[in-house]
Amino acid sequence: MKKQQTRIEALKEWGKREREETQILLRCIPATTVSLFVVSVVCMNLLANKTLFQNTYLALDGGFLISWLSFMCMDMITKYFGPKASNRIAILASVINLLTCAIFYIVSIIPSNADDYTALDEIFGGTWFILLGSTIAFLVSAAINNFLNWTIGKAFHKNPDGKLAYATQTYVSTFVGQFFDNLMFSLIVFVGFAPIFWDGFHWTVLQCMTCALTGAVAELIMEILFSPMGFRLVTKWKQLKVGQEYLDYVKGEK
Repeated sequence: MKKQQTRIEALKEWGKREREETQILLRCIPATTVSLFVVSVVCMNLLANKTLFQNTYLALDGGFLISWLSFMCMDMITKYFGPKASNRIAILASVINLLTCAIFYIVSIIPSNADDYTALDEIFGGTWFILLGSTIAFLVSAAINNFLNWTIGKAFHKNPDGKLAYATQTYVSTFVGQFFDNLMFSLIVFVGFAPIFWDGFHWTVLQCMTCALTGAVAELIMEILFSPMGFRLVTKWKQLKVGQEYLDYVKGEK
């Protein structure tokens, strides 16, 4: 009985610390970065409903046009606040995305005699297995991206805050993270569920692999184009001591 009470108390204490740390992080992290991150995750889910291109060897959905922004924001947060903070924001974005999809669905099933909203209802109504696939793929790939980014950064002992360190961290973690994101999503949705619910429409495993690779390359190019802006912002955060309360809190926990 005492052991069980001790475990319950330890669990409560852990939950209290986690809640407190999350509250401090949300006060400290720049609002613009969080906003762009959340919006990109929501848009990614909507755009993934459309296949932009498909042939024997390749297929691409609309989500890859915006997913680079999600990973760029995660790279910035990981670099400055650490992977745990970035994972927290990824979970927050996923929860907001699920809530947004729930609101969209409710709107789509409410009848209206003002006009024919069939097309709009189909878009807003969404597809449950696309939401499932995108959520699983995003959370797993976010954890991979953030872990890789932080681990690679630790290898730069001489100048961890330099351009080379930042570029290496973001390029490698983005490519690997995006590859797994695209691959898991396409396998879950277009190989697992689409043949059952979309009258036989599906992607082959080869198409999923090439989609994952092509999407990762395309998103890496976007990361290369915009990462200098991310580096300047992170450098500015450091100069202004942005979020120092959270950084001090984390150091105290260690």
